[in-house]
Amino acid sequence: MSNAQKLKQKLFSASNADPNSSQLDLTANLTIEIPHLDAPLKPPLVKPRPEGSDPNRVENASPRNPYRKILQGRLGSKYLTTEAYRLDQDRERKKHWKRWGPYLSERQWATVREDYSANGDAWTHFPHEHARSRAYRWGEDGIGGISDNHGRLCWSLSLWNEEDDILKERLFGVTGHQGNHGEDVKEQYYYLDSTPTHSFMKFLYKYPQRKYPYEQLVRESLARGREVNEFELLDTDIFEDDRYWDVFIEYAKDAEDPDGISIRITAYNRGPDPANLHIIPQLWFRNTWSWPLPPPPRPNVRESSPGVITAKHHELGHINLYCSPSPPPVNAAGMYASNASVENEEDDDSVIPELLFTENDTNFERLYNGKNPTPYVKDAFHDHIIPSHRPKPDSTSPRAFVNPNKTGSKSAAHYSFKGVPGRGGCVVVRLKLTPKRPPEDSTINDDESFDELMEERRSEADEFYHQLAGTGVGSDLVAIMRQALGGMMWSKQYYQFIQNDWLHGDPAQPPPPPGRKFVRNQDWRHMHIADILSMPDKWEYPFFAAWDSAFHCIPLALVDPEFSKKQLDLFTREWYMKPDGQIPAYEWNFSDVNPPVHAWATFRVFKIERKLHGREDLQFLERVFQKLLLNFTWWVNRKDQGGKNVFEGGFLGLDNIGAFNRSEPLPNGGVLRQADGTAWMAFFSLNMFNIALELAKHNPVYEDIASKFFEHFIFIADAMTYSGQDGEASLWNEEEGLYFDAIKWGWGTPQQIPVRSLVGLIPLFATLTLEPSVINRFPHFKKRMEWFINNRPEMSQRNMANMKAPGRGERRLLALASKDRLVRILEKMLDESEFLSDYGIRSLSLHHKDHPFEMWVNGEKFGVEYWPGDSRSGMFGGNSNWRGPIWLATNFLLIESLQRFHQYYGEDLQVECPTGSGEYMDLGKVAEEIQYRIIHIFGRDQEGFRATNGGNPKLDRDPYFRDYVLFHEYFNGNDGRGLGASHQTGWTGLVAYHIVQSGITYRLPRTPRTPRSLSLHWFGENIEARSEGTNCNRRTARIVQRVQSVQLGTCPLRHFRGSTMLVLECHVQYS
Repeated sequence: MSNAQKLKQKLFSASNADPNSSQLDLTANLTIEIPHLDAPLKPPLVKPRPEGSDPNRVENASPRNPYRKILQGRLGSKYLTTEAYRLDQDRERKKHWKRWGPYLSERQWATVREDYSANGDAWTHFPHEHARSRAYRWGEDGIGGISDNHGRLCWSLSLWNEEDDILKERLFGVTGHQGNHGEDVKEQYYYLDSTPTHSFMKFLYKYPQRKYPYEQLVRESLARGREVNEFELLDTDIFEDDRYWDVFIEYAKDAEDPDGISIRITAYNRGPDPANLHIIPQLWFRNTWSWPLPPPPRPNVRESSPGVITAKHHELGHINLYCSPSPPPVNAAGMYASNASVENEEDDDSVIPELLFTENDTNFERLYNGKNPTPYVKDAFHDHIIPSHRPKPDSTSPRAFVNPNKTGSKSAAHYSFKGVPGRGGCVVVRLKLTPKRPPEDSTINDDESFDELMEERRSEADEFYHQLAGTGVGSDLVAIMRQALGGMMWSKQYYQFIQNDWLHGDPAQPPPPPGRKFVRNQDWRHMHIADILSMPDKWEYPFFAAWDSAFHCIPLALVDPEFSKKQLDLFTREWYMKPDGQIPAYEWNFSDVNPPVHAWATFRVFKIERKLHGREDLQFLERVFQKLLLNFTWWVNRKDQGGKNVFEGGFLGLDNIGAFNRSEPLPNGGVLRQADGTAWMAFFSLNMFNIALELAKHNPVYEDIASKFFEHFIFIADAMTYSGQDGEASLWNEEEGLYFDAIKWGWGTPQQIPVRSLVGLIPLFATLTLEPSVINRFPHFKKRMEWFINNRPEMSQRNMANMKAPGRGERRLLALASKDRLVRILEKMLDESEFLSDYGIRSLSLHHKDHPFEMWVNGEKFGVEYWPGDSRSGMFGGNSNWRGPIWLATNFLLIESLQRFHQYYGEDLQVECPTGSGEYMDLGKVAEEIQYRIIHIFGRDQEGFRATNGGNPKLDRDPYFRDYVLFHEYFNGNDGRGLGASHQTGWTGLVAYHIVQSGITYRLPRTPRTPRSLSLHWFGENIEARSEGTNCNRRTARIVQRVQSVQLGTCPLRHFRGSTMLVLECHVQYS
């Protein structure tokens, strides 16, 4: 029997889900469905071992024991997980496990970086139609791709269904001009899994078998108004009768070699009929040679032996892509689709790839009717594979589109599969990217070793995430958590932008239009970015956004605190931050102003690492703090126009939340006194104060700085909350029980804008609890505080009542909102006819649905009304909406604030939740209730529906869709449907944090509560814990509950790792 016949009994034979089954197998959808093989299918791809090589050196041969078992024996009691071991190696710079990762963008076209137009219209200057033929200047893109950490060598998948006019080699979407709600990707794809070191990753792309409806998507989007939903790919008939491919891409790094990567592509025909599929993985170098003079050496890819592509780069050295022959298609039962009998090795009908080579250079002939310096250009594979894509011949002689010498700067392996059976028939492609040769790595030529390595890495990923989730959390929530964190890993991107070079153009290219340098960002010429950054969404927002990044770092710190710290540190480095201290916002306008959340995120990440790993990175904390002093000074000098401690700030990330565009001057010359801008600065002050006290434990100099930020907070609180002199007025409205923005017209009394929005809730963020021994521990701070109380009685009596009155556990409280005002705000926030939704806290009160706000200025009407879904205005591009939807980032801060208030008030403060329900609870339980509602966006309800799917039956019921979750940018304020960017596992990945924290007691809204004896939510905003982060002093402990190993409880967790642990409740102090 041939190897192929031996294989067919097992290959792809794992059960495919029954479309009519109601059983949910989450594990199968997060792991590959291919079993191990009995024998290799293919012959050796390389020449015999050269003389002088070591015949005994064979790496990646699968031992009887998995690698993690070997590692357990090696490390003994120090072993945590295999992935944790790799993270430690990377942190200690022993091995560079993060050299390779999912750093390839999903959209490089139509970005600001690639825009060299005179008017700054990035969408038009570099459209999707150019992307396949035009070389990029600043990056590359692809589908489910990877690159090295400097974006030099890239790998990505391309496909062809024999219907499309072009290869599917990048994701398509409508531009900001074409979409009725701004830019929007029009594809169906999922990030399924990734470890922090990318030792295992999994990606799913759903590829239609019919011709892709590019024109229909653009035409329908242009025809729709802002009052209707976006037209999505699932709204077409493209997936009718399930005529599509499920294409899984998996990556697995070698056990001990960060540069060895196994790649497996598995495509399932979900349609009813046999279909053909071309799988064309590509390996290429980013174009670095077309811009400078003299041009640098050009890297090279070439065929070094049959089936082997060797890439050569002066920095990377040599690396090989082994393109293994693939078995022929099989049906769902594992039988070959071919009618031929395969009895002998000679009759083996394996699919042998055709290796293709060209240059990553612009096709000037196709785009501009010019002349190409080389006959082999970027879009050559389209011409070679798709006859209809070729230009009309100008002679009778055939034209070669790919280099017959098998060399270039861009390469591909073309696998052509014919007649893949329907209803679960599938094909597989195995590739190995490695600097090694077959004698050094058995997985190159042995399918069994290859698949065993893939399975080992997957099981190590299971081990890593099992430790994070622990026991007691439902399987659906664990899958959501894992996909959320996996999506955050996939959302890393190599981002390069050297502002001065971009402004002036490149020596080897025509100079840009003279007026271009004044279009945007001319004041940021110092900026020199070439880093791996966490993106909000690698298609819709393939660029950093400062405040998004701060939120990304919180859930990322659960799995990779080093990466989180690196992100926060970068934004304060001199090649990012302006010399005056401003932090860049995003590439469309670096000078726009995001909320100052950097200090909060910095201290949160510091404390998460201390709690989970027992490490205190004081160098990181102090380094970032020093730079944030500059940023704080910038805010004080630039955003407090009158020097009254009442701040403006602009749009502050909330886009269209106000009646006016807050980034532009107000009509008729008024000045906007922003409740949120002022509250953000109070929040900033408290976080800087908190960091300073932490640093003061090691250096008493920081006591003075802590005193300074303490006073800043008191002055801001007084200016925001109480009437002052010179015509100023409070931003608090006693009648409404909320904070409002106010417009200052000349020297008159400011006019409040009574819009019930998130602006009025943000003041709750500014709260901090201090442990009873803090004041005595820092005598200089205590002395300064007492002086302030005695010499500023008018302020201290209004704003420091909670500093003088001890709360729960003798704690002290600093907060903008007094107890009375806190209760007043919560009455509206927890009212389901106002802010409280089944899915979290709305950004605008439902009150404005029937009571829209209107204001006339200079004959022009300005207004705000409740829009629960997409935006109905074009403000800020119209692609986000803060007039009703639910945003996880601001909900996260509200939850934390409630938890801190509860630290002070304890069970003495009970509020009605929901308002009018007759049910009272303390603020810790209120915070937990909001967490449950946030999780409810993604988790299945009692009928099996996910709110985020918006009632789409295919997404909720289809066995090949229902277990996969998209993490949208924001969510409908009424029904929880996902809106905006569909793959924003940036800050929407915060749901993973909520699941880790509250998943064990999660319940659906309006269902009976689970009694709980211990809240596990305290975040240690105080600073009294021992600096070593190892023990609680004078602790009174009692065993209360068995919970997950990484629940963020009240005691350090370094000594309690494992799948479960006993949580100790410390009554004296918190870490």
